[in-house]
Amino acid sequence: MVMKMFLLLLPFVFLSSVVVVVEAQGGSISAVDLSALREIKNSLTDITSSSPNAFFTSWDFNAPDPCSSFAGITCSSSIPRRVIILILGTGLSNSPGLAGTLSPAISNLSELSQLVLFSGIVTGPIPSQLGTLKKLSVISLTNNRLTGSIPNSIFTLSNLHTLDLSHNQLTETIPSSLSDMFSLKVLILGSNKLSGEIPSLPEELLHLDLSNNELSGVLTRKIRMPLTLRYLSVSGNRLLGPLSFLELLSELVYLDLSMNHFSGTIPSSLFRSTLSSMFLQRNNLTGGVPQLPPSSFATTIYGPGSIVDLSHNSLTGELTDTLAGVETLFLNNNRFTGAVPMNFVESVYSGRTTTLYLQHNYIAEFPVKEGLPLPDSVALCLSYNCMVPPVPVGFMACPASAGAQISRPLNQCSAFNTSMP
Repeated sequence: MVMKMFLLLLPFVFLSSVVVVVEAQGGSISAVDLSALREIKNSLTDITSSSPNAFFTSWDFNAPDPCSSFAGITCSSSIPRRVIILILGTGLSNSPGLAGTLSPAISNLSELSQLVLFSGIVTGPIPSQLGTLKKLSVISLTNNRLTGSIPNSIFTLSNLHTLDLSHNQLTETIPSSLSDMFSLKVLILGSNKLSGEIPSLPEELLHLDLSNNELSGVLTRKIRMPLTLRYLSVSGNRLLGPLSFLELLSELVYLDLSMNHFSGTIPSSLFRSTLSSMFLQRNNLTGGVPQLPPSSFATTIYGPGSIVDLSHNSLTGELTDTLAGVETLFLNNNRFTGAVPMNFVESVYSGRTTTLYLQHNYIAEFPVKEGLPLPDSVALCLSYNCMVPPVPVGFMACPASAGAQISRPLNQCSAFNTSMP
């Protein structure tokens, strides 16, 4: 009888032992995903593996439920559970991050919607197999040492919302298929070694950062710039041509075209308070700052946090009231002439403008209010201009790059200022 009972119970004992084994090897997580995670871990390592904050410390493949115990893993609720978010690295400021390479096995996580790699020294190419992950909406692989080209396959991901590959060592060109990524809203490829021309862009892009690459060519209206753009940075490249391609971008709040070879005049449409951060320094821009009509006054009242940098160009003419009230304003190293408008002076004395750099121009007058000191928070620099007498040194706060010479030689000033004797 005892033997009979044992034989009857034996299947249940066997089944329960099988369940225990399956749970011990990953619980309800998909076997395919568990295998992919193992390969991902084998290709990466913590730079300081002995640290208690090491990322892979929690990746114990004998744990009963990796979905709840593995750092950086988020799984679906359905059975078998699938990895839907993979974040590699802690992202902590005191963590040096990960080393190694990105495993093509990531592509076996077929339900993945977000892939993030925090700062580290991960090398090698971006696996082209990522293009098979059709549910990806976010790819962020920043601040590492990834090399090679950006795989064309990534630009076939129809659900991709954010692509951030900045601060790596990626080379070659940006694929022209970029314009077909209709869901893409954020594209950050800055601080790489990308070359060639900028292709047409997705129609509903909001944020574009291609700064500090080796991009070249003329930006024209033929290059489809999305009217939806709010953030645009292409600083530190080899781009040239006029700025007319910007005239229709009325949604911009941040613009950085600095350190290129752009030329021509600055479109008057860029002088508006909604474009609160504008960096056009170190180009070949000419013309002046336009005097906008009174009807546009309400749209050009700059507020706290606003910053405009037009320094190191070849801008000419007298200053207008247009930029009065900008909190941080760099107009130095140009060819501005005449007197500084009273609206600028009032803005400086009131503390609305906290930085006003006008050094290395041909300005003839800054109406100093006798006996009234500037607020301690204000940095005003007027050195190497044409003011007679020059503004006292103690009245100014200039950077070291302004040099020690207070005034320009008189012969230079008379050539640019008709008001000079």
